[in-house]
Amino acid sequence: MNRAQLGTALRALRQASGKEAKAVARSAVMSASKLSKIETAKVAPTVADVERILTALGVSDEVKAEYLEAVRAAATEATAWRLIRRMGYSRKQQQVQALEAQTTLLRLFQPSLVPGLLQTPEYVRAVFARRNLAEEQLERTIGARLARQSVLYSEGKTFRFIITESVLRWRILPRLMLVGQLDRLISVSRFPNVDIRIVALSALQTDFPGHSFSIKDERTVTVETVHAETVVTDPRDIALYVSKFEGFSATAVAGDDMRALIEAIRDELLREQETG
Repeated sequence: MNRAQLGTALRALRQASGKEAKAVARSAVMSASKLSKIETAKVAPTVADVERILTALGVSDEVKAEYLEAVRAAATEATAWRLIRRMGYSRKQQQVQALEAQTTLLRLFQPSLVPGLLQTPEYVRAVFARRNLAEEQLERTIGARLARQSVLYSEGKTFRFIITESVLRWRILPRLMLVGQLDRLISVSRFPNVDIRIVALSALQTDFPGHSFSIKDERTVTVETVHAETVVTDPRDIALYVSKFEGFSATAVAGDDMRALIEAIRDELLREQETG
């Protein structure tokens, strides 16, 4: 199935469902204009686009698998951050939220920042304030990212986070705000469906952190680089990221040891605040 055939097939599915284009586009977190361009083959949809459209249409798992296999002809997709900025970071957060809602197991490795699902409002603001957004855009984006965190309370979902110790020490916030972020990590780590592990700086390592990535089930891997967000769908490539994740998971501290490490860093910050 080529791009033109895929667009025509998606349009036929929508028409058969009896749903209006605007309603489908809204559920799929995209503009009606983009949906129209996908259906008329003027825009090549990403795997995520097609998955959201099919979810909005309520098709069976068998139909969804067939269409996703067709769109995976291009195994890797990269979207430049400048294009995401043009679309709007708040809309991007809504798209990510839609994907996370469809994910049963989320594995995320982060050597740079606290993962978005675990960030406090102050941390979120610090991250997006560095992107020179207008105040209204900034507030919408912060709200959209915080809204994503409700997925942590969903039944039937598992979240595994691996964070390097350097992330906990990275001073993008004033000390007391960073203390609040560390307390947030300790609190969420007690959720029964959440596993947070820390790669300690003192631990002997056989691998290098490289860059952040998230694995959604066994379907896709999202990688963030300086210039773009890349989505990987080839099973052979996904397996490489799973192997890297599990390798760091084996060397990272978990449970009470993980919480003790975070508490030690938090206490250092509090002592600095008292003497500073």
